[in-house]
Amino acid sequence: MNLFDVYSLFDVIPVKGQGCHVWDDKGQEYLDLYGGHAVISVGHSHPHYVKRITEQLNKIGFYSNSVINPLQVELAEKIGKLSGYEDYSFFLINSGAEANENALKLASFHTGRDKVVAFRKSFHGRTSGAVAVTDNPKIVAPFNAVHKVLFAELNNIASVEEYLKNNDVAAVIIEGIQGCGGIHIPTTQFMQDLRALCDKYGTVLILDEIQSGYGRSGKFFAHQYYGIKPDIISMAKGIGNGFPIGACLISPKFNPVVGMLGTTFGGNYLAMAAAIAVAEIAEKEGLVENAAKVGQYLIDNMPKSDKIKEVRGRGLMIGIEFNEPIKEIRTKLLFEKHIFTGVAGTNMIRLLPPLCLTTEEADRFIEAFSDLLK
Repeated sequence: MNLFDVYSLFDVIPVKGQGCHVWDDKGQEYLDLYGGHAVISVGHSHPHYVKRITEQLNKIGFYSNSVINPLQVELAEKIGKLSGYEDYSFFLINSGAEANENALKLASFHTGRDKVVAFRKSFHGRTSGAVAVTDNPKIVAPFNAVHKVLFAELNNIASVEEYLKNNDVAAVIIEGIQGCGGIHIPTTQFMQDLRALCDKYGTVLILDEIQSGYGRSGKFFAHQYYGIKPDIISMAKGIGNGFPIGACLISPKFNPVVGMLGTTFGGNYLAMAAAIAVAEIAEKEGLVENAAKVGQYLIDNMPKSDKIKEVRGRGLMIGIEFNEPIKEIRTKLLFEKHIFTGVAGTNMIRLLPPLCLTTEEADRFIEAFSDLLK
């Protein structure tokens, strides 16, 4: 049996990881500036992370959500404290797409409406509702396109109000920083106006912080730069450091009804052990603050070149946009300089390293990148 082709694969087989570094099956070391799609937050194989999961597996690995799991309560309290959302409730699932699916569903239940506003260049996942609010026709099947989704322009508040004024939109869903679409950052004024519009028209504001959250931007959530509070926040990726975990933070304005939302694997014992370990490490090692510091260091010291159109981002979520396709330079970074990076589209290198990245490791990239540009 063959594997179904999903991604174009590089000829690298990682077998070991430590911090911001991975090693392949031939013993070659690589600097990981991609973190496996922004998933690795506290670094590969952190001892405390490994210890918590191993200890939990020796106790109990799984039981259904029909019984009390104290680890879920412990994680909710930690996330509430770290994020400043202690008055919100916490719903645990397994992935970012699931988080967005449930956020959209909850918004529709709450308002009784069936339309959603999303944004051009957005990405929210690959499951039915999540992909319908994603602006990429290549991955939206006809079955997904039956959802009533309206696409507005980022940082154009008039394009949003044009849809909301009919009072039939359940939710507006927006990324704290657009990731796959090219590291596009909403302006503070736009986000504040968006919050006000949603209040005016009784529309639920959903902040997708799956990639931009959990400290990556230099704040716990990227939307905290804008001074607003959304109604629902979707999370995943960095919360589990590689263990599949998703979550929704839900405003007190929503009244839960038993059976409205549900999950089989969400919030299982192993997932909770992993997420609690990540939260403990992030707090103890000051990783949110480190992301802000080292991310700004990278942006400030990025080499200059006529090939580069713009460098943009916040914290350790950085896009380097070129005036030409970057496939060749990304390949050279991987196989000549042994540095993992990501992409967005055809002309952007995307950096999403673990939040424990040091300035010395950043210097290694800056030097290697400068050499290739020359």
